[in-house]
Amino acid sequence: MKNAELAIVAGPSSFELGSRIAANLNSELITVNATVFSDGESKIQMPNVKGKYCVIVQSLYPPPDRHLLQTLMISKKCRDDGADMVCNILPYMAYARQDRAFVNDEFPTMALIAELFESVGTKRIFALDIHSSKALSYFTIETINISSIPILAEYVKSNLHLDKPIAVSPDIGGRKRVEDFSQLLNIDFITLEKKRDRYSGEVFIDEKNIPDIVAKRDIVILDDIISTGSSVIKATEVLRKKGSGKIYVLCTHSLLADENFIKILGAGVENIISTNSVPSRVAKIDIAPTIASCICNRR
Repeated sequence: MKNAELAIVAGPSSFELGSRIAANLNSELITVNATVFSDGESKIQMPNVKGKYCVIVQSLYPPPDRHLLQTLMISKKCRDDGADMVCNILPYMAYARQDRAFVNDEFPTMALIAELFESVGTKRIFALDIHSSKALSYFTIETINISSIPILAEYVKSNLHLDKPIAVSPDIGGRKRVEDFSQLLNIDFITLEKKRDRYSGEVFIDEKNIPDIVAKRDIVILDDIISTGSSVIKATEVLRKKGSGKIYVLCTHSLLADENFIKILGAGVENIISTNSVPSRVAKIDIAPTIASCICNRR
């Protein structure tokens, strides 16, 4: 497989990112043409990849079911063509938050996702800052979780001019992430205690445990995924009550709709910045060099 020609297969959801990865690797770029019919069905067309080492780049952001099915179709096409290797780069892994049954009668959807990828011939999965390590435990093939923390920290160092900054995780689950981030920048960090109602989705943050050290200091709220922005808004509200300075939000994956983007800025956030794992108005950090490096290291 090491001698097979590397081909980056850019799926329809991640053509630009796939192109950037191919350019970083100086490798062949294969474009997938996707047609979505009026009834919602997808059809793909792509060149024959017999004998190639295929790395399929397709992010599973909304609509996730369409992008997931397209990815499975591309993967099976590569296998059926006789590709030497079929890998999937899933910059944003949909369903990673459904990694277990949280209430009675729920189904851990990630278990099905893993089976589907393996059934179409995928031999290796690359994810980026996947929400839950348990999500990857359902796979029996090799899985690699790429960290964006170094390039997020570098962006802050190079682009944000902060006054006595402190990094903040909006929940306990992000403690390791914010700790690694703060170490790279040599700054303080704190972790908020967030609770979410499993049924209503309402977010609560315990204000009593927020230390006074946030007063008059610029804040970087760090999260892996921002979708509705409810956690960020609640965190911003309690930090501002404590007298914080400017507040910036960094994340790996932004799924924000325009109205939620506006709500977050309205809550007092200076700016929202994400990687280009998902194309969006806030995607200002290019993850392609990091992914390209990981591909080289795993060949």
